This record gives sequence, structure tokens and C-alpha cells, in this order.
Amino acid sequence: MINEERLLLHLAELAKIGSTPEGGVNRFSFTAEEMVANLYIKQLMEAAGMTVFTDAIGNIIGELNSHIDAPAIVLGSHIDTVPNGGHYDGALGVLSAIEVIHTLQDNDIPLKRPVKVIAFKDEEGTRFQFGMIGSRAAAGTLQLADLQRTDEEGISIAEAMQQDGLDAANVAEAKLSNVECYVELHIEQGKVLEKADIGVGVVTGIAGPLWQQITLTGTAEHAGATPMALRQDALVGASLIIAKIEELARQYPAAVATVGKLSVSPNGVNVIPGEVTFTVDIRDIEEEVRNALEQEIHQAAQAIAQERQLTLSIETLQRVAPVKCDTEIQQIIAQAIADNGQQVVHLPSGAGHDAMQFNGQFPVAMIFVRSKDGISHNPKEFTSTEDIIAGANVLKQTLLQLDQR
Repeated sequence: MINEERLLLHLAELAKIGSTPEGGVNRFSFTAEEMVANLYIKQLMEAAGMTVFTDAIGNIIGELNSHIDAPAIVLGSHIDTVPNGGHYDGALGVLSAIEVIHTLQDNDIPLKRPVKVIAFKDEEGTRFQFGMIGSRAAAGTLQLADLQRTDEEGISIAEAMQQDGLDAANVAEAKLSNVECYVELHIEQGKVLEKADIGVGVVTGIAGPLWQQITLTGTAEHAGATPMALRQDALVGASLIIAKIEELARQYPAAVATVGKLSVSPNGVNVIPGEVTFTVDIRDIEEEVRNALEQEIHQAAQAIAQERQLTLSIETLQRVAPVKCDTEIQQIIAQAIADNGQQVVHLPSGAGHDAMQFNGQFPVAMIFVRSKDGISHNPKEFTSTEDIIAGANVLKQTLLQLDQR
């Protein structure tokens, strides 16, 4: 069993770094708060017996058995947060992985393979509106052009790196090599486990987000002088499409579709809306299902626009492939959960995670722990002590089984 008191203490201490009056955490990339947190993570890794270094993008990496010439098992997550975020998102995965190594070292349990524990740089994308910087670099997919993205003050990622003593020109050096697999423990950020009254679950896959921007153009006219039968109201057309999006998504068991951002022009009380732009976020762990839902939404939008004499345009903002978790590692995690005396539940991840960046490079897997009320990205984010310990022990057992393969 892992050291319960030590893990809980580390969670509490990390949560103090960047703490907010509301009880949340502000810990953004390349800031003073993150620098303090990185130092704390390094100290914990060293105390657990790992050799620690910072790679070319700023990922904090702890290594065990680096002298062994074999593919490494990689564990990790992130420690950055959204604005006023919670104590567990990302942080639980990093600290649990460190605790697993620390427990094995305390009990003189040797591992045959090299292991890396990574605290990935900027998963959330809060500062630069571009997430998973560290895992993209580790996957070798981060481009130099990506590092020119800027924050609200006009500071680019490359400039922020330079302020931290990192050189953007060296980012390719962060690519991982000789990796056996990657396993990430994370809070669920949803209600599936809670509804099933289960503390720990096996993730089947990570839904890839498809973001699109839909624009409807009609005619902005006087609200009092234009008869209802002669209007080309872009907002009414948009409302019909938005309602249809929800209806279509409900026809698929695991798919979700969300309209989260809407802009109305001219946006006047007495003016018929002439143009409306809104976003739609479509997700499923099956790419074929997601694509089918996308096409149905497009067809419905085109039909509504045509019927109401509106001009329709659709722009794709982001299309990320869904990721399937490795079936063999899923079985190992499931057995570890069963050995801990819990019922085994398999569930997809609707949220994105660092694990998805390694799709097609080496096997990935995820372990979820229950989130109270499904709340995340919020100071009220909470996972019970019982579930934290259960999740960390499942991670430990998973690592031991992977090491024996």
C-alpha cells in the first residue's frame, strides 16, 4: 500500500502554491507560481529516489533505473491549472506517480525496467490559449511556429521560455524515445463513476475534440418596421440549428455536442440580428461516429439556412483524432481494481489529456478516480481520501504488472 499520509500532505502542500481566496489555484505556465511548484515537484521526485531534470520545453522528469537499456514505462500528468482551478486536476496524477515510486523504494521493491515520471508543461493552455505544450513536445509534434503564440500581454511562448532559461530552438530535444507505454491517473471530471458508486475506473479511450465555427448571415433591419414574414433573422436560424445539434447528439450513446460560444450582430434591442456566429464542440471516442454526427449537423444547418434564406458558412477550428487506450493495459488496470476489492467499470474520457498526444507512437492507458458531483476546473473540485488512495494503489499495481511483462 502507498503511504497515505504522505500523498495527502503533498496534495495539500502543492495546492498552497498559487492558491486563491476562493479556495482554488492559479498556476499558469512560465510564472513565478509554476516555478515554485516545479521546484517542489523536483524535491519530491528526488526524495523518492529519482534522478531529476528539466527537458527542453520545461517538463519536469524524474527517472528511475535509467541505467537499464530497455524501453521505459512512463507515468505522469500536469500541475498547471485553469483560472481558479481545483486541487486535483493533473496534480493528483503527478503526485500519485511520485508516491508509487517512493513506496516501492521504501519497501525495497525493485523494478526491472526504467521508469519516468513526468510533470508535463502547460496541459490546460490557460495562458497562451494553446494546451498540452509539454506533451506535444514529448511527442515530437510541437512546431516552432506554435511557440510564437502569445498571451494577453503579447509575450510569446518562445519569449516565456527564454525568461525561464529555455531555448525554443532546442524544443525538438524534448521528444521521448525508447518508451514502452504511458499510463496516466486523473480525476474523472464527470459523474459516471459517482453514479455507479465506484471509486476507480478503467478508461477505454479519449474523445477527440472537433471544434467548428458556424456563421449565419441574414439581414439586419428595424425590429418594428419589418413584418415577420419578410425577415431574414440570423438568430432565429441559429437557435433552430442549436436545438437540432442537441437533438442529433442525443441519438448517439457516447457522443456529445456543445454550443459554448455565441456572438450576435448588431446586438441591438430594436434590430433584427443580421449575423450570428457560434461554436460547436463535437466529441466521441469513435472517429467514425463523430464524423457521422458532424455530417448530420451540417446537413441540418444547411436545410435550416436554406429554408430561412440565410447564408451559412462553417469553419473547422480544430480536429483532433480520438485515442483508444491499449486493451492489454486496460485488462491490467481492471485486474488491479478488482484486486482492490472494487467493481470494474470501463468508461470513456470526454475531456482531453496529455495521454492523447502519444497516439500511434506507443500504447497509452488511463485510470480515472471519482469526482464529487462531477465538478472540475473549479475550487469545489473534490476527490475523497478513499478514492485517492485506491487510485494510487491501482496505479502502483499496474506499474508492477507492466514491469513484469
